Amino acid sequence: MSSEERHRRIADLLRHREDVTVNELMTVCGASGATIRRDLDVLELHGVLKRVHGGARSLVLRGGNPEYGQRELEDHAVKVRIAAGVAALLKDRGHVWLDSGTTATEVARQLRQRDMTLMPMSLRAVNVLAEGGPAAGRRPELLLPGGSLIAGELSFRGPMTESNIRSLRFDAAVVTPCALNLRDGLLAHDLDDAAVKRAGLESAGRVIVACSGTKWNASAVALVASLDAVDVLVTDRQFSPEELDQLAQHSVEAVIV
Repeated sequence: MSSEERHRRIADLLRHREDVTVNELMTVCGASGATIRRDLDVLELHGVLKRVHGGARSLVLRGGNPEYGQRELEDHAVKVRIAAGVAALLKDRGHVWLDSGTTATEVARQLRQRDMTLMPMSLRAVNVLAEGGPAAGRRPELLLPGGSLIAGELSFRGPMTESNIRSLRFDAAVVTPCALNLRDGLLAHDLDDAAVKRAGLESAGRVIVACSGTKWNASAVALVASLDAVDVLVTDRQFSPEELDQLAQHSVEAVIV
């Protein structure tokens, strides 16, 4: 089992359990105690878990929203498919606003060699788009929004960010909501994130929502926009005929990947 596979297995276990021991992880992952302890150190550094004597403790089950490092390990294959679906909808030489979050980072990976102008909402996406330097060949032109930087997420927030977004007009906005449902539309976990997402989608001619099925009917408190603001929804969720009919009533095209 590779280190990436072990990390995903450990993160998944701590999604459903309060704690886990090194001995248990040695059996589950087929790895030595020294390897597991190194894995736990890495995962703690990325905000996935808390190291305790003899093992690790879940952060998710203690009432907090999953941090970036935890989310990055979840549904990775799905996020790659969604990102590829989004990239196929974007035209070269266009101007694109790109939200923050783990799915948005995967979209950035898909766009690394595309001829377009991007405004990414996180330094994680910026780093992905800048990997390799000049030797990597063609790269998108980047516009950075400024504003405050949120630790851990490395995403831009605040009035300066919103103002700079609204000073431009984009051909498309790629929005990655924290939750989505037919009644409320797009939601975020906090008001600052919701405000940035709203600025992005309101400044774009076309709104593409990239959202895994796990976000459907999930819990979040801050309203971003109704489904009437959305043009395309790229997701892995298999909708019922009734749900597809309701999406059509909002003029939302569903792209299932």
